Amino acid sequence: MALWVLQVFLALSFSLLCCSHVLRQKKGAVIRPARALGPKESDVMTELEKLWQEVNSLKEILMLQTVCLRGFKANRKCYLTVEEPKHYHEANEDCIAQGGTLATPRDVLENNELRDYAKRSAPETRDFWIGVADIVKEGQYVDVNSLPVSYFNWDRSKKQPTGTKRESCVVLSVAAQGKWYDEVCRSLKKYICEYIIP
Repeated sequence: MALWVLQVFLALSFSLLCCSHVLRQKKGAVIRPARALGPKESDVMTELEKLWQEVNSLKEILMLQTVCLRGFKANRKCYLTVEEPKHYHEANEDCIAQGGTLATPRDVLENNELRDYAKRSAPETRDFWIGVADIVKEGQYVDVNSLPVSYFNWDRSKKQPTGTKRESCVVLSVAAQGKWYDEVCRSLKKYICEYIIP
C-alpha cells in the first residue's frame, strides 16, 4: 500500500513540475519555454527522476518476491508453473510479459528440481513447455534467447528427439521422470516460467 501511495505522489509531483515548465503556445505565436529551469528546479527534477527509477526497481523486486512466494526458488532463479495451457510461443510471450522466460534447465540438478516442482505444483499434469526449441534450424537446439543449449535430457527410450520439422519445441515430461521430447509448437501445454534473481 505504501508503495502505491509513493508512486502516486511521485507521479503527481513530476506532472506538476513538468506542467510548470510546459511550452506555451498562442495562436500565431512562436513556441518558447515559459522560462528556463533554475538550478534548484533542475536539482528537484534530477531527484524526482532518481526516485522514479528507485520506485520502478522496487516494483521489480516486489514482483519477483511475489513470484518466488507463489513458485519455487533454486539456483538464483524462481520458477512458476502456469496452469493455463498455451501454444509454445504464447507461453513464452506470457513469461516475458511477467518479467521472465520459459524455464531452461542448464544441468541435471536444475532439470530434476524443475521436474519435482512441476510434479508438486500441478500433480495432474504430465508435460510442460520449457525454453528449448530447434525452430530456426532443424537439430540445432537453442534457448529462448537464441543461445545454444548444451544440456539435454532426451527420452532415448522413445527415440527422442524425433528429428522431424513438425516437432520443434521441447517439453519436460513429469510422467517420464523429467525426460524431454520434442512436440508440435502449436500443441496446448502448461508451462514453467523462470525469473533470474539479481
